[in-house]
Amino acid sequence: MFKKISKFLLKIIVLIILIGVMVTGYRNYQILKRVHQYDAIVAQTVKKYQIQDQKQLAQAIIFTESKGRGSDIMQSSESSYGQQNKIATSYESIDAGVNFLAQAIKKAKDADCDIWTAVQAYNFGLDYVDYVAKNGGKNTLKLAESYSKNVLSPILGNEEQTKYRYWGLQSIFYNGGFLYHNGGNLFYADVVKMNEKKINWTNFLF
Repeated sequence: MFKKISKFLLKIIVLIILIGVMVTGYRNYQILKRVHQYDAIVAQTVKKYQIQDQKQLAQAIIFTESKGRGSDIMQSSESSYGQQNKIATSYESIDAGVNFLAQAIKKAKDADCDIWTAVQAYNFGLDYVDYVAKNGGKNTLKLAESYSKNVLSPILGNEEQTKYRYWGLQSIFYNGGFLYHNGGNLFYADVVKMNEKKINWTNFLF
């Protein structure tokens, strides 16, 4: 009797996992389909700002920031205008976003920091590059957390360093699923890295 129940429960668990994988796969396919709508303009823009080899990285940022929805698909309004909701078209968003990414990459390269420092700086701001340069030159979750908690969050008003729930694979395994209020996303570079792999693995579909 116990064996029959165990086998039944195992089948249910396997079925739930399979359904979850199928739903996640379909959802990711739909996101990738939206992101790939902008392939041509992304290719032109990374060339314009002389980071031709970072096309997939720019696509991964679109995936991460907006999943290809809305007008400001690279969430570039704040870096361009200092406030949200100032960008009206996806083309303007891509131009501003790739421009900022190129600035971050150049600053990271000049400071002998890795590419993921530049990617994390897309979320934190360019001052993060200086922070990493003074602390080993390589982006890590430990450095990103320290900057988020001790620098960015207090500057933006969270002097008590309070946290809020953030559900993601990286965050759950790292700290149980938390971010600091006003502290950006300390997992940003890892999320972009994962999304870049999704784009790379599925390019043949689009």
